[in-house]
Amino acid sequence: MTNIREMASGLKFPEGPVALADGGVVLVELAGGKVTKVEADGTVRVLAEIRGGPNGSAIGPDGKLYVCNNGGCFDWIEADGLTIPLMVSESYVGGSIDRVDLSTGEVELLYSHAGDIKICAPNDIVFDDAGGFWFTDHGRVRARDRDRAGLFYASCDGSTIQETAFPMDCPNGIGLSPDQKTLYVSETFSGRIWQFELEAPGRIKPSGEAFPGHGGTLLYGTSDYTLLDSLAVDFAGNVCVASPSKGAIIVISPDGKLVEEVSLGAPLTTNICFGGPGMRTAFVTLGGPGKLVAIDWPRPGLELSFQEKTGSA
Repeated sequence: MTNIREMASGLKFPEGPVALADGGVVLVELAGGKVTKVEADGTVRVLAEIRGGPNGSAIGPDGKLYVCNNGGCFDWIEADGLTIPLMVSESYVGGSIDRVDLSTGEVELLYSHAGDIKICAPNDIVFDDAGGFWFTDHGRVRARDRDRAGLFYASCDGSTIQETAFPMDCPNGIGLSPDQKTLYVSETFSGRIWQFELEAPGRIKPSGEAFPGHGGTLLYGTSDYTLLDSLAVDFAGNVCVASPSKGAIIVISPDGKLVEEVSLGAPLTTNICFGGPGMRTAFVTLGGPGKLVAIDWPRPGLELSFQEKTGSA
């Protein structure tokens, strides 16, 4: 892929990019505990500071930023110019969904539990047109064991949250199909992308199987233990998943075929979002090198629910 443009560097493991109408991108710095805006001209401004580990993020119907806070489940080292996560953390404070007022920097804890279920390490988030949001709980990894976690749906006013799929193997990226009838979830270590058929906002259609498991069906599985991170869906319904191990974006069609693999030439590629005129720009976070880059994408991205209008083609 040519025409990779560096928008910002020196970020502390960027994640959760959100494209804005003014050409800028809001993202989190996972290793820095910050919500940061990268302006279209490359200026970097810190908008808020968050205790724990801000991860995936999305704009809600109220214009505020909803952040998956993994609670600080990673410790960090610097090596060969890269910021590298260590899976075993000494600074974990508990996972939560936080809400950030981008104009004031105020951070509000929205959810830390779903009933009796403690949220461990939420990772990525997507809103639907009804104003609710889906999010993955990656679970916390320790030296000799790890949490079993899953998939949740919640309202943005803090009143309702439910676990909708369990268990999953370290679920990470999440996104909705263009008609919002299918939910896609990537698993980091299994290298799998699951799809869930939805019958209503927040409701997964029952599979009808005698042993239903988590209720999803396999869309795509890698054959070489490729790590998968966060994802975005394009206008054609292709699932575009960041791969930290390959330093690439892997594009999978709605029928489970590999469309292409877009190399970024950098390790620890973490996330992708779409914006710009005609939704033809992919903004990609390179966690290890601490960079945000922009790429002219061959297909339009899918405009998210409550995404600011970013211009026409």
